[in-house]
Amino acid sequence: MSIFEAGLPKVDANFEPLSPVSFLRRAAQIAPNHTAIIHGTRRYSYAQFLERSCQLAHALASRGVGVGDCVAIMGANTPEMLEAHNAVPMMGAVLNSLNIRLDAKTIAFILNHGEAKALLTDTAFSVVIKEALTMVERPILVIDIDDSEGDGGECLGETDYETFIAAAEPSFSGDQPSDEWQALSLLYTSGTTGDPKGCVYHHRGAYLNAMGNMQTMNLGRDSVYLWTLPMFHCDGWTFTWAVTAAVA
Repeated sequence: MSIFEAGLPKVDANFEPLSPVSFLRRAAQIAPNHTAIIHGTRRYSYAQFLERSCQLAHALASRGVGVGDCVAIMGANTPEMLEAHNAVPMMGAVLNSLNIRLDAKTIAFILNHGEAKALLTDTAFSVVIKEALTMVERPILVIDIDDSEGDGGECLGETDYETFIAAAEPSFSGDQPSDEWQALSLLYTSGTTGDPKGCVYHHRGAYLNAMGNMQTMNLGRDSVYLWTLPMFHCDGWTFTWAVTAAVA
């Protein structure tokens, strides 16, 4: 050990693992009443955004989802998608955003290959998900998202999203990852040249990329970001966290 390492261990005072989860906690702290999400008639402040994300994390944890477990989501650009992008990594689990344009066989492959323990799925995609679930090789917790602005569809899970989080605590003790290289999200190619290939984001990479996007796009506290890019696509190019970083 060199003289520059002696007596200089990593402690809370001099080191914090980088994670985009910190953006939402910070935004809720400094701008709790600032509007975070507008979706049709629904509006959530940053305080509410954090509370709902914590409720989702707590609800998943109560069902046995933990560090390193995969949580898949089949959803459009909705508040639930943004909440999942904070709740799942908040608890040390790994988020797998599914491409809503894939067929049932491909989705089933991804759920099996990624070893998904839970699936949050918008009822708008119930036809393809229902078929995919018949090919899933392991038990999986299915929660339905009933989008207030969607066309609806068949409920496939044991409960719906709002009921699932309603009974959960509005706070979650999940902390920053001990290792910033810890997996945060799992993404797959479309399988155009064979089976889909998986790619993993870690907390550090998502944090830095989100910060870069915020600077490049000149996002500020008063910016309003219109979601046209699918959030499932490369996790929205990490704008799923960058828009919150601009407030934090």
